[in-house]
Amino acid sequence: MNLNTPSGMSRRHFLGHLAAGASVLPAMNFISHVKANAADLKKRQKACILMWMSGGPPSIDIWDLKPNSKNGGEFKPISTSGGLEISEHMSKTAQVMDNLSVIRAMSTREADHGRGRYYMHTSYVPTPTVIHPAFGSVVSYELGTKRKDLEIPAFISIGGGGSSPGYLGMTHSPFLVNTSGQIDNAGLGGLGLDRLEQRLRMLNTVEDNFIQSQRGESGQAHKDVYVKAVNLMKSQQMDAFKIDQEKKEVLDAYTGAPARGGAMGGGGQFGRSLLMARRLVEAGVPFVEVDFGGWDLHANVFETLKTQRLPALDAGIAALTADLKQRGMLNDVVLVWMGEFARTPRINQDVGRDHWANSWSVMIGGGGLKGGLAVGETDADGISVASSKSYQPGDVWATVAHALGIPLDTVHKSKNGRPMKLANGGTAIQELIG
Repeated sequence: MNLNTPSGMSRRHFLGHLAAGASVLPAMNFISHVKANAADLKKRQKACILMWMSGGPPSIDIWDLKPNSKNGGEFKPISTSGGLEISEHMSKTAQVMDNLSVIRAMSTREADHGRGRYYMHTSYVPTPTVIHPAFGSVVSYELGTKRKDLEIPAFISIGGGGSSPGYLGMTHSPFLVNTSGQIDNAGLGGLGLDRLEQRLRMLNTVEDNFIQSQRGESGQAHKDVYVKAVNLMKSQQMDAFKIDQEKKEVLDAYTGAPARGGAMGGGGQFGRSLLMARRLVEAGVPFVEVDFGGWDLHANVFETLKTQRLPALDAGIAALTADLKQRGMLNDVVLVWMGEFARTPRINQDVGRDHWANSWSVMIGGGGLKGGLAVGETDADGISVASSKSYQPGDVWATVAHALGIPLDTVHKSKNGRPMKLANGGTAIQELIG
């Protein structure tokens, strides 16, 4: 049985009737127009790409340099197309900074890897009583459920360990893929569609019986996940993971050919992941997280940055920004760059920087937000926030929510019925939204 065509009318039969009619060319032109318009509408759907720098990046060496301080290190600042300076090793990104801004007044409370990751992803500090959803799960819940033509998951995490959907349920968990776009057990494995349908009918019977037994929400959630898995196996939207379909010059731009990046993210993995992210948001996915690890730089920070991390970071951010803009998507796709915290202004005895959450930077852009700005400032040595206001992760995610069209007064409920404010009641950053 052909699952894609109504019984009694094959695709070949249908096209044969079209070809016999005088209206075949207008009909086919109309179909092409509808497909092209649908693709264009999908491009204009709101989305967010989170570039997660696992380990805690030294923003003092990237976005907020201190050349006149003993804490400044080896790198010099350079001018950009925006109104701020960034590291000399981010020269490609400097050319697109009129589209991006840096929040230089982050002051967060968690300098432990696990707690910092949780706080920056959820806007809430960890607590034993509630597991809060990562913001990607919030976007999946708020936007993904409204995209009825989206057959692949609404929250995709590339190369990372994923985050919890918390009280929003496992339907909104991040869907994990590696940096090559490989997905375990996503193919049919030689199984014919007829045989697959038979097995799925049997599974549905089992699932429905369990749900009817009223043993909590897990049964329905389990069934929802299986439905998405089946859609995934059969969907043409899976092509979004196939970055090798792109032209070589596009791939080279993202990876900074020859691809660089060191052991963690070597071979252009960060750039390839960003290209995949662009393809996924173009297919309608509202939230994609790209993990780029290797930032826990307690030793040899400057050599590691110069030869490994920054060449890959620079090429990837610059190419993604330019690519989205060229495709007319940048105003609809928010870009966020952050880690769980930053690194100490003080350089330690191993020429490294340690954990630091007191004064650091997050990069944000696209999505109709203002570019080329430095929001807030740190003091001359980078030790504390010098501006009148400092920012928390909730303020970052509230700004993203504003750009995505998610109302800031949205309230979810935890499993015990407790009201939970969007982004922990954070405030959208006025300098960025106008």
